[in-house]
Amino acid sequence: MRYTIEDIRQMPEGQTFDCKSIHIEPKALANTIVAMANADGGMIAVGISDKTRRIEGVDQDKAHLNEILRTPFDFCVPTISVTTEFMPCQDSEGNDNHILIIHVPASPRLHANQADEVFWRVGDKSRKLPFEERLQLMYDKGERYYEDSPAYDATIEDIDMDAVKAYMKRIGYGKSPMEYLQENKGFLAYKGDVPQVSTACILLFGKRPQNFFPRARVRFIKYYGTEEKVGREMNVIKDVTFEGRILDQIQKTIEYLETQVKEHSYLGEDGLFKTDREYPKFVIQEMTVNSVCHRDYSIKGTEIQIKMFDDRLVFETPGKLPGIVRTDNIRHTHFSRNPKIAEYLKAYDYVKEFGEGVDRMCRELSAIGTKEPQYHLVAFIMKATVWANELEKGQENFSGDQIEGETTQKNYPEKLPRKTTQKISDIQVRIVDFLRNNPMASRGSIAVYINDITEDGIKYHLKALQDKGIIKRIGPDKGGYWKVLSENKDQ
Repeated sequence: MRYTIEDIRQMPEGQTFDCKSIHIEPKALANTIVAMANADGGMIAVGISDKTRRIEGVDQDKAHLNEILRTPFDFCVPTISVTTEFMPCQDSEGNDNHILIIHVPASPRLHANQADEVFWRVGDKSRKLPFEERLQLMYDKGERYYEDSPAYDATIEDIDMDAVKAYMKRIGYGKSPMEYLQENKGFLAYKGDVPQVSTACILLFGKRPQNFFPRARVRFIKYYGTEEKVGREMNVIKDVTFEGRILDQIQKTIEYLETQVKEHSYLGEDGLFKTDREYPKFVIQEMTVNSVCHRDYSIKGTEIQIKMFDDRLVFETPGKLPGIVRTDNIRHTHFSRNPKIAEYLKAYDYVKEFGEGVDRMCRELSAIGTKEPQYHLVAFIMKATVWANELEKGQENFSGDQIEGETTQKNYPEKLPRKTTQKISDIQVRIVDFLRNNPMASRGSIAVYINDITEDGIKYHLKALQDKGIIKRIGPDKGGYWKVLSENKDQ
């Protein structure tokens, strides 16, 4: 976009724009250049007073102007590849002059000034980062990887050597598990005679990774409706947590999500049966793998949360987008926050080709008429929303049954009836089958039989079946019995 001198003069200073006087010292200018390069990039107009917006120009002091032009090379470490242009103007004294426009790109590297101070652009200020934030920025930009840091208090005894053997067999490594850990990826290092077990090693091969990283897990929450409600209006239907090693988490999560995805099977015009899904299988897999593979494991206060609503899936992953990846380039830009974890998952075919996953997701969603995933950052959580493919009303079926596995699950009553003309749900079918053979059954015994729902949930489904005229209660609550009238009154 081309700007006029008046456009620039009226432009408010902010995240990606700043004005600087020609009299600014190169050391001070370097702080702004460094801050923009470390953040989102930006543009600096030199020769306009940042206080009064008076147009000073830069032609009157050639020697100082040359120092300004050398600033990205002489005062920034490492150097920053800016581009510059001179814009003709008339200065405040009515003379023909120029202002200098410095275009600062967002950099995949971490930059500092000559004093080894790191700055970050926040609004219209260049903020000096303390050590902890500087370290986090190094993780974000891939200058250091948190996965390489030692897992505090972990020992060799905390590593499952069978898991290491399984991976070695996968990649064709012929030595012993201990040799593999000592010779590859920094999984096992020594500080003197003391072994140091890396974070990646525990997450990939640990006997119990959650002993060291309690929130390194995936939580699935299913809501009734399209909003997240709390308190007396809480609308949570399912709450399941998946733990274990990273590979276990991914496998369990994908399998469980498949049981929650609705499908519509029908006879097509060509005489062949077809199946439409709320979400393509690849999308389910890719979003899950991306969340687990690329989350920021240095953030210990929360886990990955996958929230299912009637119209969308939301993947909430701790950590900002890493490196040069931004919401507007995520489809074609790849940058791994955890390259060792990513390489491990590639061996298990969960990562096909680095960087192709998001693009393929977008293409598959476009093919079924669904818009591409939407990404936005809330505090330190990256939220990725995938919109559901709207199936034909009243024809939805779930694609599978609940899986078995190492999970922690809370089930809530499905309190609100859905407007539908579909046949009775799978749970209701199972209830009817049980009552046909056990007419004296209590809600408690039905819940034990169903196994994945509370007594309150059973109460809801019994009422729904009565309202549909499929079952009838004969006699009082105690001493009465259930009578099955019809499989489905609407049939």
